[in-house]
Amino acid sequence: MKLKKQVTAATMKDVALKAKVSTATVSRALMNPDKVSQATRSRVEQAAREVGYLPQTMGRNAKRNESRTILVIVPDICDPFFHDVIRGVEVTAAEQGYLVLIGDCAHQNQQEKTFINLIVTKQIDGMVLLSSRLPFNASVEEQRNLPPMVMSNEFAPELELPTVHIDNLTASFNAINYLLSLGHRRIGCIAGPEDMPFCHYRLQGYVQALRRNAITVNPHYIARGDFTYEAGGNALKQLLDQPEPPTAIFCHSDVMAVGAISSAKRMGLKVPDDVSIMGFDNIALAEHCDPPLTTIAQPRYEIGREAMLLLLEQIHGHDVSNGSRLMDCELIVRESTRALT
Repeated sequence: MKLKKQVTAATMKDVALKAKVSTATVSRALMNPDKVSQATRSRVEQAAREVGYLPQTMGRNAKRNESRTILVIVPDICDPFFHDVIRGVEVTAAEQGYLVLIGDCAHQNQQEKTFINLIVTKQIDGMVLLSSRLPFNASVEEQRNLPPMVMSNEFAPELELPTVHIDNLTASFNAINYLLSLGHRRIGCIAGPEDMPFCHYRLQGYVQALRRNAITVNPHYIARGDFTYEAGGNALKQLLDQPEPPTAIFCHSDVMAVGAISSAKRMGLKVPDDVSIMGFDNIALAEHCDPPLTTIAQPRYEIGREAMLLLLEQIHGHDVSNGSRLMDCELIVRESTRALT
C-alpha cells in the first residue's frame, strides 16, 4: 500500500505572505470583510485558496455558532502567582459548560501564530488576558476583529477593556506605611518591569507613602527585577551595596521577595534581624518559606472567577464596557519583618 505524504496545514501567515499583506489584514478580510477594500479581500481570498488555508470551524456549535472554548493568555505559566487565578477561571468556566485553553506567552514568538489562528478561525468564544503584554494587537481599533476579552490583574486603560484588578497604588502605599510604623526610614523597593502598568502603580504607592511622611525618595533605593527568584536576589545585593543600605525592602512580588531572602542568607544576613523583607501577592510559598513572608494578599481565585463571569456577560451579549471590578486586598503580617530597634 502506498503511503500518503503528510502535508502541513497552511496558516494565516502563509496567506499573508502570498497576498503580500499583514496577518492583521488577513484577519479582517476573513472575519470582517466589510472592513477592507474589495481588491484586498479578493487578493486575500485568492491567496487562501492557493495555499490551501481553510479556517477550521467544524468544532463550533451550529445552533449558536459557539465553540464553548475560552483562551486564557498567561505571561508565564511558571509564575506561581497565576495558579489560583487560572483555577478561578477554569472552575467558573466549567460550571457554564466551557472549556479553557491556556496560552503561555513566555515564548510568544513561537506561539503567536497559534494564538492568531485560534482567533481568526473562530475556535474560541472569548479571552481572559492575565497581562497587558500580548502576542497580538489588542488596541481599541483592532478589538472589533477580536472575540470578547477581559483583562485580569492589570489595569491598562488605553485598551478600554473590562478589567478585574486590585488598587495596586493603595495596596503599595499601605505596605510602606506598615514598614514606617515599625520605625524603618530607609526603605528599599525591588520593583517589576517599567512597562507593566501595575508596577507603575505599586512604585507610585511607594513614592507617595515616603513623601507623605516627609522622607526623601532615594533613587538608589529602587532596583528592578523581572519577577524571578534570581532577579530578587540580584536586586537585594544591589540595594545592600549602598553606603547606607535599606533596613527594610518592599518587593513587587513574593517570588522576588523569596529570592531576596535566599540571597540575604547566602550573604550571612538574618531576616528580619538584619533586614526586613516584604512581598506582594501571598502565593502559597509565602507562608512556608523561612521566615514566613509578610505580604499583600490578592484574592487570586476570586479575580479569576470574576474575570470569567465578566467574559460570560459579554459572550451572552450584555454591555460590560464599564464593567471593571475592583477587588479587595489585605496586609498579611508574618515573620520576615520586624520593628527597628
